[in-house]
Amino acid sequence: MLNEYIPAVLSTAKFEVIEDKEPYYGEIPSLPGVFATWHSLERCKKVLLSVLEECFVLRIRFEKNIPPIHG
Repeated sequence: MLNEYIPAVLSTAKFEVIEDKEPYYGEIPSLPGVFATWHSLERCKKVLLSVLEECFVLRIRFEKNIPPIHG
C-alpha cells in the first residue's frame, strides 16, 4: 500500500526557488506542514521524502488517518 501511496503523493509535490540560504523549497499541498528546504533540488526532494515518512509514522502512532491522494 505505502509502496504505491508514497510515489503518488510525491508526484503532487510543488517545488520553487525562494530567497533564502537554502533556496530550494518543496511541499506537499495535501499535507500541511510537510515541507523541506535545501541547497539543491535533488537533496530537497530527498529531505521531503524523509519528512513525508516521518509524517506517516506520527499519523500511524497517533491513530490519525492518512489523507487520500488528490482529495
